[in-house]
Amino acid sequence: MRLGGPIFSSCADPQAWAAAHKRLGYGAAYCPVEPKADDATVAAFAKAAKEADLVIAEVGAWSNPISTDEKARRDAIQNNKDRLALADRIGARCCVNISGSRGPSWAGPDAANFTRETFDLIVSTVRDIIDAVKPTRSFYTLECMEWTPPYTADNYADLLKAIDRKAFAAHFDPVNLIWSPMRYYETGAIIREFCGKLGAHIRSCHAKDISLSDQLTVHLGEVRPGLGNLDYAAFLTEIAKLDPDTPIMLEHLAAEKDYTDAATHIRGVAKKAGLAFK
Repeated sequence: MRLGGPIFSSCADPQAWAAAHKRLGYGAAYCPVEPKADDATVAAFAKAAKEADLVIAEVGAWSNPISTDEKARRDAIQNNKDRLALADRIGARCCVNISGSRGPSWAGPDAANFTRETFDLIVSTVRDIIDAVKPTRSFYTLECMEWTPPYTADNYADLLKAIDRKAFAAHFDPVNLIWSPMRYYETGAIIREFCGKLGAHIRSCHAKDISLSDQLTVHLGEVRPGLGNLDYAAFLTEIAKLDPDTPIMLEHLAAEKDYTDAATHIRGVAKKAGLAFK
């Protein structure tokens, strides 16, 4: 397994970009270029990553391809196609998005998100994206969310079966699977269930943490790794059983020191469990 995260410097030079990650002890990186990058630039970053033994984990395609606004939906689908194509060009392990929402917020809750019609729309949309691009070495994935599919291991497995495309794989963000107090106290079991059912399909992971407060009615907050209740020993142990290049990517932190502290915590848990990052 590999630990990665953002770097707090602008690196137009591929070798400098790769070196910045290695200085932080990272073995994985977010994609450094946009879809409009020319082939020479994409190839240069891919070469620098390979020479530095750095895996490009994912290309984010954050948008709402199931929006009720037809123009926004079409634009989002094209964005996802462009970014999946970039992931394939640069050799990223996956392109990742959420499935979207039928509500007013692109990533927000809505009653319609849980209907059979929305499930079928997600299936047809993902098929459209994959079939248009026909990736040969990267994969399209959906990040689990609390209020839109996929939201459990079984729900993700149902999507994998329904979409029925070799280029559709799994993304794993265990914090996003914790959406109730009961699940909050069973994070290890939920992690083991997801990896047990979907481990062979996991292309990339996100590393966060979660905290439950006594604020009414229920308040679950995202916090820095090490400040919450996520069973990181279970998380790392399960990921270590998978493809050794599986990335665990830090995200959503405000400052460089927060990333340093998060990485220190995760490496400490790994060491205590007798595990190591590439």
